[in-house]
Amino acid sequence: MRKILALTLALVVVSCSKDEELSVPKTIAPLPSANVPVQDFMWKAMNFWYFWQSDVKDLADDRFTDSESYTEFLQSEEDPGAFFDNKLLYIQDRFSFYNSDYRELTNSLAGISRSNGLEFGLVQKANSTEVFGYVRYIIPNSDAATKDIERGDLFTGVNGVTLTINNYVDLLFGENNTYVLNMADFSNGDVVQNDREVSLTKEAALAENPVFISKSFEINGITIGYLMYNQFTNEYDDDLYEAILGLKNLGITELIVDLRYNPGGSVNTTRALASMIYDTNTDNLFLKKRYNDKIQDQLTESQLEVYFTDRVGSNTIDPLGLTKLYVLTTGSSASASELLINSLEPYIDVIQIGDVTRGKNEFSTTLVDDRENSYLYTPTRVNKIKSNNQWAIQPLLGRNENADGFYEYTDGLVPDITLKEDYGNLGILGDLNEPLLARAIQEITGVTGKRSFTVENPIEILSSSKMFGPFKDKMIDDTVYDMELSLQ
Repeated sequence: MRKILALTLALVVVSCSKDEELSVPKTIAPLPSANVPVQDFMWKAMNFWYFWQSDVKDLADDRFTDSESYTEFLQSEEDPGAFFDNKLLYIQDRFSFYNSDYRELTNSLAGISRSNGLEFGLVQKANSTEVFGYVRYIIPNSDAATKDIERGDLFTGVNGVTLTINNYVDLLFGENNTYVLNMADFSNGDVVQNDREVSLTKEAALAENPVFISKSFEINGITIGYLMYNQFTNEYDDDLYEAILGLKNLGITELIVDLRYNPGGSVNTTRALASMIYDTNTDNLFLKKRYNDKIQDQLTESQLEVYFTDRVGSNTIDPLGLTKLYVLTTGSSASASELLINSLEPYIDVIQIGDVTRGKNEFSTTLVDDRENSYLYTPTRVNKIKSNNQWAIQPLLGRNENADGFYEYTDGLVPDITLKEDYGNLGILGDLNEPLLARAIQEITGVTGKRSFTVENPIEILSSSKMFGPFKDKMIDDTVYDMELSLQ
């Protein structure tokens, strides 16, 4: 039995039938002369939806008794972002965030972002403030795909400036559309800058198909499927099912799902993938949701439960029917990736290989200033969002439990077989000798092309490009339900 330590994130739509209403309590309005529409929206949305609402003194239902005191509080931070971070968040909340433009956020949920197509990890040098990057993979049809750069390449600077713990965010993820990477070599146990430079330009609306690799291997009479899946993006559900169906048609009896760089995404896609792998029995519980008491007390048991599915898009799922699954993970595997593992655990044997996952089991949703719809972002209601407030927030709304009631893994899901990536020996993704894939194949067949799995330069991840990309480590519960909320 696996030792599990963690927690995850999701975007959720509350389940309510059309003849039932979820009551949203009446709140105080700010003074008419006050210019605080964003702060007012943030407080009211967080007061109702936030999982830790009862733990934040300033979000209490009885916190304000008149418009004057409420307005004074809203005006206590001129910057709405600072107001959200400093006034509304629970101290243990690592994942709630905001965006000043809801369109940028909602586009990101479709896997669309401004990117140069280079996906990389970042590591802090031992006993130093310096940081270096290593290339994980290149998104096809991107700017990086046209440049002389590939998986395993190292870099230590941007535009001639050495990366450090204090400047890497601005240098790599700032507003600059073009930057020059100062490349490096791995020499005598150290990462040393060389003379090579690579110029990269970020493109608007670059979309990544998360089905990165789908292939099979025939080893000792065993047909093994391998799927590298890099985001749970529901816009590509048909591609995902086509990949799984293709592997099924090849007669695979074992499956390795590579989630090592998958930061999360759609719960509905996660449920669909779990159903493709295991079974489409819609009586099997996939997850159960837990909200704050204000919401939880108004919902029935059936409204809190999500079951396996027999459909993906317009397709009826023909499942693999596996009783065992091999999953590759790193510290960058988060939220929906962890949900897939945790929700399948009660039904099949999940063998996790790699490193401890990020640890994120809370779910969230996108909230905007559409008060008639209880602040929920709904694409068909974009014309109802207040024109003087385009901000969006993505607060944690609750947590997910699997069919056994398990949810406590805030320190990450611990692998059954620990094998960290080695930045001195990353290998080629999808190749039989790539270390994590080779270790999974060894576990399945007892045979490996590698002579040793010794890790000489283990990657202790600081951050990655994914953490500044569309999905970060969000878990988006887009299992769509009818919803009707009563605003008083």
